[in-house]
Amino acid sequence: MTIVTPAGFRPDDNRSYAPHDDLPAGTDLAVDLPNDADPVVLAQRLGDIALIRIPFPTYGDGRGFSIARELREMGFAGTLRASGYVISDQFRHALQSGFDEVEIDEALAVRQPEDLWRFEDWKSYRAKLAQDAA
Repeated sequence: MTIVTPAGFRPDDNRSYAPHDDLPAGTDLAVDLPNDADPVVLAQRLGDIALIRIPFPTYGDGRGFSIARELREMGFAGTLRASGYVISDQFRHALQSGFDEVEIDEALAVRQPEDLWRFEDWKSYRAKLAQDAA
């Protein structure tokens, strides 16, 4: 797997992930949260979680974006990782939704190389227009 961040590609860190409904004791946890789960189930343990991975099972399934936003609104300050069918055109939206990074397979990394994932340093189309007008 390849991890995509605003800084570019990096190798996967190969962490072990706990299921969201069976978290072990401790801190610095990495958790798999299905895209059909209610993020509120993690509310009492957000301070123990370092990374939450949310799957995108198909290109057209955007539920993960809503979950990421909700986790940020709940106060989660750790790393949010989108995993699965996220393409470079969706990367900006993933970042704006609260994700820090995207996990892609090697085949997608070859089809959509690093330069296609480069993040422009502006928050939205409207913000860019306002900035250009100033």
